[in-house]
Amino acid sequence: MSDAYDSEEEELTIENDAVLTKYKTAGEISNMVMKAVIQEVIPGASVINICVFGDKLITDETAKLYKKGKNLKKGIAFPTCVSINEVVCHFSPLRSDPVVTVKEGDLVKIELGAHIDGYAAVVAHTLVVGATPDAPASGVMADAILAAHYCSEVALRLIKAGNTNKQVTDTIQKITDSYKCTPLEGMLSYQIKRYQTEADTDKQIVLNPSEIQKKEVKDMEFAVHEVYAMDVFVTPGTGKTKEYNSNTTVYRRTEEIYQLKMKASRAFYSDVCNRFTLMPFTLRAFEEETKAKMGLKECVTHELLQAYPVQQDATGQPVAQFKFTVLVVPNGNIRINGGIFDPATCKSEHKIEDKEIVDLLAQSANRKTANKKKKKKAKSAAEEAKTTTN
Repeated sequence: MSDAYDSEEEELTIENDAVLTKYKTAGEISNMVMKAVIQEVIPGASVINICVFGDKLITDETAKLYKKGKNLKKGIAFPTCVSINEVVCHFSPLRSDPVVTVKEGDLVKIELGAHIDGYAAVVAHTLVVGATPDAPASGVMADAILAAHYCSEVALRLIKAGNTNKQVTDTIQKITDSYKCTPLEGMLSYQIKRYQTEADTDKQIVLNPSEIQKKEVKDMEFAVHEVYAMDVFVTPGTGKTKEYNSNTTVYRRTEEIYQLKMKASRAFYSDVCNRFTLMPFTLRAFEEETKAKMGLKECVTHELLQAYPVQQDATGQPVAQFKFTVLVVPNGNIRINGGIFDPATCKSEHKIEDKEIVDLLAQSANRKTANKKKKKKAKSAAEEAKTTTN
């Protein structure tokens, strides 16, 4: 199957101004879509309608850009998922699935992503339906959400050249302890690369590592010009998960090779390669759901596709999630999405007491102003994005 992207090409980094601009543009779109999707999360709203709305908006907004690049792929980097209460992630129902609706007081996690030319920005946000600064959420829901929020904020301040993944893991554990919560066991955040939201790399950050992960996940330092998708999950439960009683609908193509036997499988896989490259996708994107499911089975059996199963907290406790994409630059880092949560919508009896963490959170998350030469180059690349909308 042919791709617009040859994985053997020399990898360009964010040191290249055009690449930097594509990441930033994807970040702006993902955050704009996230804010719009949040407005759709109201009592009585159907989860599938929210997901369809988010995916369409990503597709529409990315379609407006870089029109002159005929072979330039753009669109969804992660399909819109809306996971409620104890459901951890990847809930993105099909038209044939039972209708799930949002209720007042639900803890709702939204996850989505956009990409320009394979340079992806993924983001996740948590809210409690109906919670406001005047009527904040409370109890264990609020504890988990605030813990996850501050974990993501401290991770942002630690993902800088010279710091280590262990610093992030250990500090997140201290914050969750402060709120009497637990990070979900074994959840990984990754360095990401072009067309890969989960790059084949040893550069990983693990939350609440299992005994196996303590041996397998290598200690590493963050380096200049790397990009990370930082993903935080927190629960007032034990941190254990199990599969949720729902069909898997989100998949991602792998780089395995196998000659498919069934005609339906070959047609389906060809469509996946042409439309989604290596980005995650939902079966909902296929008009003929039955045909897609027929083709899917052989592809999964022979590991041409990786499944994103729907999980839930093992003890039925609510799970909070925050995710953002961050670019490591010489003078700090740049968060290109996320950062839209208002802590005043939640009220907890717990707080962070550790002085080092309090001081770290008090630091500005904004990098120092880059020099004028860099600004000028970035502006030129930004102008390219604007002019190609015509």
